[in-house]
Amino acid sequence: MDKKELFDAFDGFSQNLMITLAEIEAMKKQVQSLLEENTALRLENDKLRTRLSQLEQEAPVKSSKQGKKYIESIYHDGFHICNDYYGQRRENDEECMFCMEVLDRE
Repeated sequence: MDKKELFDAFDGFSQNLMITLAEIEAMKKQVQSLLEENTALRLENDKLRTRLSQLEQEAPVKSSKQGKKYIESIYHDGFHICNDYYGQRRENDEECMFCMEVLDRE
């Protein structure tokens, strides 16, 4: 290998090394950006979990009262709410002891 070929080989290697270095720097910036986004999303996720936990503690009281009112309104509209006849119309709006048991539950 003569000096010119050796110089050309080093020059090519140097150019490849510079290209590789630029690619590594771009990847490094992308990883940094992803790490920052990941951290922000983790913080947001923690806040949302905390808020969800608070809402779940408050919600059962509201939803159970609303559910009971809804079931009562179905019964007063003349339909069964018991497991045996759920959704069937009560004849002549007569009382159903199974439905009454459902209404008496808390």
